[in-house]
Amino acid sequence: MNENMLRNIALLLLLSTMLLAPAYAAGSGWPQWGAGPAHENSSDATAQALEFTRADIVYDPLAPAESSANGNLLVHYQAPIVDGADVFMTFKTGTYTDAAHRDSQIWNVKRLTWTSGELGEVWSIASDWKPEPSAIAGFEPVFHPALHANTLYAPGFGGSLLRLRRSDGFDLGRVKPFGDTLDPQIFVAGPLTIDADGNVFYNAIKLDPTSPLTNDVLGAWLVRVAPDGEFATVTFATLVPDGPAADAACEGQFTNAELPWPPAPDAVAPDAGISCGSQRPGINVAPAVASDGTIYTLSRAHRNDRYGYLIAVNANLTPKWHASLRDRLNDGCNVLLPANGSPGGCRSGATTGVDPATNRPGAGRVSDSASSSPAIAPDGSVLYGAFTRYNYSSGHLMKFSAEGDYLGSYRSGWDLSPSIFRHDGTYSIVIKENHYDVGSYCGLDDALCGYPRSTVTPDDPEQYLITQIDASLDVEWQFKATNTQSCARQPDGSLQCMSDHPNGFEWCVNAAAIDANGNVFANSEDGELYAISQGGAQAGHRFLQLALGAAYTPMAIGADGLIYTQNYGHLFVVGAAPDPIFADGFD
Repeated sequence: MNENMLRNIALLLLLSTMLLAPAYAAGSGWPQWGAGPAHENSSDATAQALEFTRADIVYDPLAPAESSANGNLLVHYQAPIVDGADVFMTFKTGTYTDAAHRDSQIWNVKRLTWTSGELGEVWSIASDWKPEPSAIAGFEPVFHPALHANTLYAPGFGGSLLRLRRSDGFDLGRVKPFGDTLDPQIFVAGPLTIDADGNVFYNAIKLDPTSPLTNDVLGAWLVRVAPDGEFATVTFATLVPDGPAADAACEGQFTNAELPWPPAPDAVAPDAGISCGSQRPGINVAPAVASDGTIYTLSRAHRNDRYGYLIAVNANLTPKWHASLRDRLNDGCNVLLPANGSPGGCRSGATTGVDPATNRPGAGRVSDSASSSPAIAPDGSVLYGAFTRYNYSSGHLMKFSAEGDYLGSYRSGWDLSPSIFRHDGTYSIVIKENHYDVGSYCGLDDALCGYPRSTVTPDDPEQYLITQIDASLDVEWQFKATNTQSCARQPDGSLQCMSDHPNGFEWCVNAAAIDANGNVFANSEDGELYAISQGGAQAGHRFLQLALGAAYTPMAIGADGLIYTQNYGHLFVVGAAPDPIFADGFD
């Protein structure tokens, strides 16, 4: 082999490394849930095209066992943490038997880094964090670290916080806000949030060990940890002093025997049959932090999700204000529902706008099965995706001012943190809008509850949309995925598909990502990652691993424009294709 040939081979190898290795330009990265403390879920990087899968790494090998019972993967997963060439991700080990024994699993944090086009492991640390029991959270709660400068923080056992040196995972000292003896009944509830100064915020809850749902909570706190490890806490009882008493008889709903609801125009819903319980955080809520230091989180009565509050807290953890989510919505009977007296509609004579289950204005509900967290818009207003059942389980995106005034709602948007696109001196909001194939406000009787939806209300059929609304909550555009095929990637890389979803697939993303140009990235239960340009046109898509029900996964965008997404316990990194001569596996 002569000298010229050797030089050409060396140049070719160098070129291949340059093509395969991500080029890290200046950009925001994605260091925590929502990308930043305001949870805008947006990046100042320009995303790459969805042409090539740069990495496919299994982080949850227990996913097949977790989804085997009903084919749905009822697990909330973290947003990939991306900074420069580093990626921090949760990897699960241990065993999985059933939802009642989730604590047999182990949640590990790994630092991965890009080297010569490969995403490889640098270090791995096992956390001793455990999730709340299934009696509280039907879907597995999220374990979610966060990164600030040279420190990675991760939830720990007993409400504690692990501090790890970024470079090598060295233990920088556990923070124990609830005492040196870790209490197994105290749980870090939801993702960590880090403000611009490096302060870490999270919610914590203490549950009764004998009966965590029927017995009241034993404590609930908002925790702040400074970069030096100093901590402070404030109780939710302090933050919501005028919530219903723990032993109060909170409102329930009418019985199935009384369908269609409400039983009469002046009917009063009965008590729930169990006391409200104390105020405590929603299980998967990540606090949001505004530029002025105000912290926002969500509270609810322990045993009744209709008694929820958006809470604003001063930087020193003193109460600022709290706003009830109750009696805010007036779009039930005769509005979002079919006409009174018709299939799926309320009883004839019902008051327009009420929630048929309670016969009063609707309440935004703080569901423990959701991953909804507050997001702070550029004008300081606060957005929260609350659950509502009466509008086909679509929920509502609720908006409050920085002073706590209720500003209105959009008719969909639960189980996600909304994404913000800043442009032209204003902003837009991106949500998923799932028009589920369920009864309008009940599920017992097809005729009374208006099921199947597409047959009973063809003008409001089952369909699944990504919707962008403006700052006034008016629709700007919508994107509807039209794929009807369930596919699975085979061991040889080929796809096996069958057409079994004539009305499309639910959007399973719980936080879409937006790049600097307003391109929206979201994953669907059809197993595809979609790119949607401004105006609602499809800009690209890429199949991942499996069409799968209820894989609740957020997105992330790296500073280099690579897209980080998840499907069936796999971390996928997708971007532009390298030179075709190196594009083995490209499809």
